[in-house]
Amino acid sequence: MNSHVIIGVIGVISGILCAHADVPERRIILKFTILLMLCSIVLLCLMILAATVFMPYRGLAKNFPKDVQEALTPRLDEIDKQPKVPRIFGGVLIVIMCILFVIVFILGGIDGKKNGFTFGQLLVRFLIIAFGTKAFDIIALDYFLLTKTNFFQRFFPETKGLAGWKDFGYNRKQHLAQAVVMLVCCCVLALIFII
Repeated sequence: MNSHVIIGVIGVISGILCAHADVPERRIILKFTILLMLCSIVLLCLMILAATVFMPYRGLAKNFPKDVQEALTPRLDEIDKQPKVPRIFGGVLIVIMCILFVIVFILGGIDGKKNGFTFGQLLVRFLIIAFGTKAFDIIALDYFLLTKTNFFQRFFPETKGLAGWKDFGYNRKQHLAQAVVMLVCCCVLALIFII
């Protein structure tokens, strides 16, 4: 079974676990969880935009398909000769987005503790945030943005027409590994906020 499908199903199941919130207070809690997930998605989009526009370091290109990485090699070899200020600005933006991403989970944990969440409820909240964001990453970014638009080719014209841009699922092992790490992190976070 395709890892993208597995991750998507896990995200949907996480949402279903809380969808039966019939008590008004539970609906508010669910809405806050969804708001946190949407904040996480916005931060992910801003990180990708900052990485694409400013390309602060060559390691970011490792997220692209192999043929695209090869086509970007001359640009990446010149990256140290590019003006440092935009690259530093892009790097700072990415770090800020990462910090804000962590804050999203901390806010979810603090709110859960304030509302007397159990370990399971906190875990479901963190899973909704994490896997909802991952599902958006796979569907909206990997599938739509990467394979159906020419978004990245506008920034990297030397990659126009390469087959890698149409290869949905080229990074399925990376997504699967990230899903495992996210699951473990969600469990650890839930434990931290229960203590």
